[in-house]
Amino acid sequence: MKRTILRSAAVLGTVGFAGFLLAACSNSSSSSSGSSKEINVYVDKGYKSYIEEAAKAFEKENGIKVKVKTGDALGGLDNLSLDNQSKKAPDVMMAPYDRVGGLGNDGQLAEVKLSKDSHTDKTTEALVTNGGKVYGAPAVIETLVLYYNKDLLSEAPKTFSDLENLSKDSKYDFASEPGKNTAFLADWTNFYYAYGLLSGNGGYVFGKNGTDPKDIGLNNKGAIDGIEYAKTWYAKWPKGLQDTKGAANFIQTQFQEGKTAAIIDGPWKAASLKEAKVNYGVATIPTLPNGKQYSAFGGGKAWVIPAGAKNLDGAQKFIDYLTNTDQQKALFDKTNEVPANTEARKYAVGKNDELTTAVVEQFKNAQPMPNISEMSTVWDPAATMLFDAVSGKKSAKASADDAVKLIKETIEQKFGSK
Repeated sequence: MKRTILRSAAVLGTVGFAGFLLAACSNSSSSSSGSSKEINVYVDKGYKSYIEEAAKAFEKENGIKVKVKTGDALGGLDNLSLDNQSKKAPDVMMAPYDRVGGLGNDGQLAEVKLSKDSHTDKTTEALVTNGGKVYGAPAVIETLVLYYNKDLLSEAPKTFSDLENLSKDSKYDFASEPGKNTAFLADWTNFYYAYGLLSGNGGYVFGKNGTDPKDIGLNNKGAIDGIEYAKTWYAKWPKGLQDTKGAANFIQTQFQEGKTAAIIDGPWKAASLKEAKVNYGVATIPTLPNGKQYSAFGGGKAWVIPAGAKNLDGAQKFIDYLTNTDQQKALFDKTNEVPANTEARKYAVGKNDELTTAVVEQFKNAQPMPNISEMSTVWDPAATMLFDAVSGKKSAKASADDAVKLIKETIEQKFGSK
């Protein structure tokens, strides 16, 4: 999943009370009047082959017809409010975890039950839960990992001290800017990428495991320590790393051209590196200077049931089927996406794929991205915080304090006091 999806706001826009009632009424009436022998499923085009095979097997076992429609997954979520009200919503969809909580809270998703055969863990359960209610069944997981060039390094760096020593090697000096080095690069003006640095030092977004927007931990000592450490790297890096729009492309180009030995990125980066014929390896992100793990956001996607679904029982059965161990193995074999089902994860790791193994290991230390609607107020102030600090425009503390102040004000304006 690209970071643009992960950064999508965890809210589609507040639904008026009348709209909520209409969706709820549609849900209750249509679920009873719709055929119990048919469900409609909407998925992204990339899942077409997998879902059609799964649907055939499900139909044979359960006698419920599955109609599959493919399209733009995010577009389908954006239209969900209208589709629920007009009774055009499918029975089953897939949604990024950061959309699940907000959609559920806005009355756009029905609650689901997690089957014991889904073998979820605490992190994935948190990603689909909002206010004690479960709005999705975990399907796949992802998180940031370390990519390294095997032509330049015999093994993956284990600690940030290893990366610091690597940055002293003159062969990685950036020719056009004396004193700058590109041995290791990371897009740390992007909050999604930098969060593991802050959280690994004790920072956090919202308290109570991401559920309390009144408690913001982006300007506590740990968060500030993380920002200060990022600044030490920006002192080593070329000016281009401060370009919030161009940094990602700069990093990819440097890595693909063999001028950078290691980068932090997500599973989605692998395809472009393969296409560029980079001899890369994948590993967990090195241990931070304080000895703690780099605790990046845990992400991925879940199967969800729209509030306007016509066959709630059939949809729940299909979701249970899609998340059982055998189907999660099949999903991995078809898409190479890491299963959320912990038993299927073992199967995936057994395939000895470096990327899969790294994602599974890194996910053990991942933090669930807050999926409450207030998370939508965090991204822009947090990005500004990071840029202001690493560019020297403000001190780390002033940048963090200003960001938290703005987040609090925006939450008050958009959501009021709760």
